[in-house]
Amino acid sequence: MSKKLIRRKRGAVAEAKAVAATLTPRDKKTMGSIVGLADGVVNAAEKRKDPHVDIPSRTLSNVRYSPRKRILEMGNSTNRRQLFDLAQAKAYMRTMLVASGCKKLLTQGKTTSLRGMYYMLKRTIRDTKENTFDDQSECDTIIEDVEVLLASLREELHLYADKRGEMVGNIVITDKGDEIDCSRMGSGGYAIPSIVEPEVIQLDSKKCEAKFVLHVEKGTVWQRFNEDKFWKKHNCILTHGAGQPPRGVRRMLFRLHNELKLPIYCVLDNDPWGYYIYSVIKQGSINLAFESQRMAIPDVRYLGLRSRDFERCQLSDSVQIALNETDRKRAKQIAGYPWFAKKREWQREIEKMLKNDFKLEVESLISKDISYVTEEYVPVRLAEQDWLD
Repeated sequence: MSKKLIRRKRGAVAEAKAVAATLTPRDKKTMGSIVGLADGVVNAAEKRKDPHVDIPSRTLSNVRYSPRKRILEMGNSTNRRQLFDLAQAKAYMRTMLVASGCKKLLTQGKTTSLRGMYYMLKRTIRDTKENTFDDQSECDTIIEDVEVLLASLREELHLYADKRGEMVGNIVITDKGDEIDCSRMGSGGYAIPSIVEPEVIQLDSKKCEAKFVLHVEKGTVWQRFNEDKFWKKHNCILTHGAGQPPRGVRRMLFRLHNELKLPIYCVLDNDPWGYYIYSVIKQGSINLAFESQRMAIPDVRYLGLRSRDFERCQLSDSVQIALNETDRKRAKQIAGYPWFAKKREWQREIEKMLKNDFKLEVESLISKDISYVTEEYVPVRLAEQDWLD
């Protein structure tokens, strides 16, 4: 072996060791899972066997509700993906491509967006007219497969989505070494990152004066609460997720609740969509049940508009939004969820909305007064502990 080749080899080994030394414990665990996946391919090839992976099935039939844990969990059903099966070869190749791309991110200590990963891996296969990926949705689906295959969150694979959601309140957090005082964020608030894992965001109970978290559905409603300084008057943290909260917001709520022991209250619309958002925050997502243990918050409480609020708050007929057939069907589906089916209060709530045949948005309270929701509605509900569980 030439001296030049020896030096190059030694340099590569030294570089690999240096990189390994910079990995966090969580990164090392994720890297180990990716390397184990690659070793499985090599071992199969050495034994002249068909390389394959068994990916947990992300279907409704493979999701169950755990009454003990009060969250959704993934079952044991798997789908086998084989290299030497013409119908599965491309999906198998894509699975390995995504795993390889994530290993590269971990090795370099960098992150990228879902869109970035798509372009990292998109190319035309040599001597063919076939692309590795034709559309980002194809890549996103494989990323979710790799998550469940490796039992790693997307964020642990160093992948992130667009930021969506803000936070303001009496808490100081550390974001990659920078202290962020969320009580001094002006009108815009702190933009909750897509990746809020402990290696990125550090929470310290000694730097949190807030007594609870109020999560509102939309940024427009959050702006009213922020402008009225609700978080200062009631010593809380105020968040929103721009509708269906993205995973970064859900993960942040989870950490605030579990690490800082803060109660979470949700102010959501009185419609099937608001009920569903609450369900996802509370029990987890049916589609992403593998994440529930690190995202679902069974003790979260629904403080949003109620079906009886039309009469209770003496709202005008003009704020009613008629239910359509999709709304009715969705409401009945939600009423049948195992975690709602045995709760009389939720059954009465959904029955009342169907009987009303209309839905209400939180913004409808503005018809009473511009600050009615912040100065009367929510404070009274909190004081009377008038919420749904």
